[in-house]
Amino acid sequence: MKKLKERWNVTSNWQITKIFIVFAITGYSSLKLAIPFLNLIGIPETFDPHWLYRVLRILLIFPIYQVLLVFVGFVFGEFDFFWQFEKKMLDRLRLGFISRYVDSKLKKEQ
Repeated sequence: MKKLKERWNVTSNWQITKIFIVFAITGYSSLKLAIPFLNLIGIPETFDPHWLYRVLRILLIFPIYQVLLVFVGFVFGEFDFFWQFEKKMLDRLRLGFISRYVDSKLKKEQ
């Protein structure tokens, strides 16, 4: 636990507990929210071919997870941690332009 706290620059056990809770809520919620969203756009669970439904659901889970991670992190008072985490993830996926755009918009509002 100590190595993880140092790696994430976390100071207390309570803070790391909140971070774990946010990851759990976000992961479960993104899995559950993908189903009604697919239904909303006209792709029911009984969609044939079934493998295509699964692929579309997995592709949809990723952006839902990204948005929820920052939102739920904000609700738990850990926005800064999760925004930095999100920026690193987007950079690794070569989508860093998204976080730079949002950062520039946030700075203009301040």
